Amino acid sequence: MEKNPLICLVMATLLEAKPFIGGLSLTRLESKPFPVYRNKNHILIISGIGKANAAMACAFSCLKFAPSCIVNLGAAGATGERDALGKPLHVKMAFDYDRPQFKTKSPHKLIPEIFEGFPYAKIATLDRPVTDPAERKQLSKTADLIDMESASVIQACKKFKTKCYIFKFVSDTPEHTRDNDIVENIKIYRNTFFSFFRESVLPIL
Repeated sequence: MEKNPLICLVMATLLEAKPFIGGLSLTRLESKPFPVYRNKNHILIISGIGKANAAMACAFSCLKFAPSCIVNLGAAGATGERDALGKPLHVKMAFDYDRPQFKTKSPHKLIPEIFEGFPYAKIATLDRPVTDPAERKQLSKTADLIDMESASVIQACKKFKTKCYIFKFVSDTPEHTRDNDIVENIKIYRNTFFSFFRESVLPIL
């Protein structure tokens, strides 16, 4: 499949994507099966939350737009206290905890493309939110972050032979156990995350 110079951004929610839509001057292209926004060089798809939605959005993007790469962006929870709220991190490895290895029962490991020079993180992907501090502590043995999309984005991109990059910002830590706290933190830090993307990531894509 011939690749275009288009860069496709996949984000789970409009809440996270709003600064990107405004900051990149994206206009609504279509609403089904996914909301799609576009300018000359960028496509932004709102996938919805969860692995199935993210994988379908990536497949849809690859088949319809054949982008040069897909960048998964958005919020993620921290498994420990290493990373402060709002900190942007470049995911170098994802673990799919819903798809254990047949023999070892350990989670599938997936590796996206990475750029040099960023703070890195390993991420655990589960198809449900994890807000229990004890469960986060258990996941911290292998991962720095938790989300509901990364592993499936990598898997879908590998299937379509499309480069995949993942950047997340910390929206919650083990002390944040309420959904409302997470939503408010996303609102606080989403603009800073967009500035980071525009200034540090977009020029090298």
